[in-house]
Amino acid sequence: MHPNAPTDRGQCKAIDPIRKIALIDGHWQPRVVAEMNDYQFKVVKVIGEFQWHRHADTDETFIVLEGELRIDFRDATTGDGAIALRAGEMAVVPKGVEHKPFAESEAKLLLIEPRGVVNTGDGEAGDRTVANDQWI
Repeated sequence: MHPNAPTDRGQCKAIDPIRKIALIDGHWQPRVVAEMNDYQFKVVKVIGEFQWHRHADTDETFIVLEGELRIDFRDATTGDGAIALRAGEMAVVPKGVEHKPFAESEAKLLLIEPRGVVNTGDGEAGDRTVANDQWI
């Protein structure tokens, strides 16, 4: 277990992701609310566009809790495209696929990814890169 994780890792208790998101000050600042094995459940509120990025070694799951999210894709194998998700919908971005989330107005999300995944992917860290294992 990561040293900053609470001893219960969010297990054996009810977690209200919307209430947890309300505790986050800024946008694009994911915070961990629970762990399952080596996977983390992260909540985040987003608005505007994120940067293009990819995760070479892992898939990433986006679940929209409130609002709408578009995810643009660039991939040499499957081609370019985009998907639009509304509240209650989810999508999995496969490992290695370059993607860029975008929300016209504020959206609230639950992300599922392995512990240690950097939010801005495998490229250079930038102004949107957030330190890992920040719990709320």
